[in-house]
Amino acid sequence: MSFIPAKLETTPRRSVGTQPTRNAMKFLQAKLLVLPAVLVIGIFLVVPLLIIVTYSFLEPATFGGVVWTFSTEAYTQFLFERDIFDDTLAFNTSYLQIFSRSVFLAVTATVISLIIGFPTAYFIATRSEKQKNILIFLITLPFWTNLLIRTYCVLLILRDDGIVNSIAIGLNIYDTPVTYLYNNFAMGAGLVYSYLPFMILPLYANLERMDKRVIEAAYDLYATPLRVFTHVILPHARSGIIGGCLLVFIPSLGTYLVPDMLGGGGKLLIGNLIAMQFGMSRNWPFGAALAVILLAAILVVLMVAAGRIRASRAALEGH
Repeated sequence: MSFIPAKLETTPRRSVGTQPTRNAMKFLQAKLLVLPAVLVIGIFLVVPLLIIVTYSFLEPATFGGVVWTFSTEAYTQFLFERDIFDDTLAFNTSYLQIFSRSVFLAVTATVISLIIGFPTAYFIATRSEKQKNILIFLITLPFWTNLLIRTYCVLLILRDDGIVNSIAIGLNIYDTPVTYLYNNFAMGAGLVYSYLPFMILPLYANLERMDKRVIEAAYDLYATPLRVFTHVILPHARSGIIGGCLLVFIPSLGTYLVPDMLGGGGKLLIGNLIAMQFGMSRNWPFGAALAVILLAAILVVLMVAAGRIRASRAALEGH
């Protein structure tokens, strides 16, 4: 005769260590799933970055490469010029001017892209579903071709016998061709043309999710169009603006192809200077130091942007 109730007898017995074992297996499976991503990031991102940082603290070899002797000469060379006779240092602004020109052009291209991209993204976000798909397709269409071909198209448009000069002369705006190439204007136009979709797409994604009834409610409360834009649309699009600005500014800052083709080699940017150090100058440590300085500048921008995005989300949640 059994003294255990029938209901308790039918309940399956569970061993004491089963639950911790299952948790450990799930933890191990999660680690294994993350492992390929960690390996890819380590091999293709962390290791090259460590090599660049290491090279920047070494001495250059005579015909390229490095000598494995610790030196900070590459960073010193960025700000100072060493006299070959008495070994004294003199402050040199040449590389600072190149870096400043790169930042100026990147900021200009970002601002112009924002001015063009915001109304474009808002227009697309307020269309019907079918029209949205067609317009987004047209925006992404240039990415189906190589950046070299797109930059060469800008070269054909802006040259002396290009489309711009032909139309202007045909309309009697001026009589002789105007030189648009091989200056800051040409490089800025090339940067805007190359990276404008990077501004439009994040803005569209942000504006498309916005509740349009909020805009209608603002107009019902007799708000002016300017007040609706500054107090309703702009706050909701803030994270898209920051994301778009980053996606345009960062590649514009380190670009190599656009200034090489549209600047004619006469206007060096930081990307061209880095390539020159690893190529013609054979000064690998200085090229690596320039890359580290560029990376540090981008990290500062990313940290500031992250703080802005966090503040924007907190402000929206506060409402």
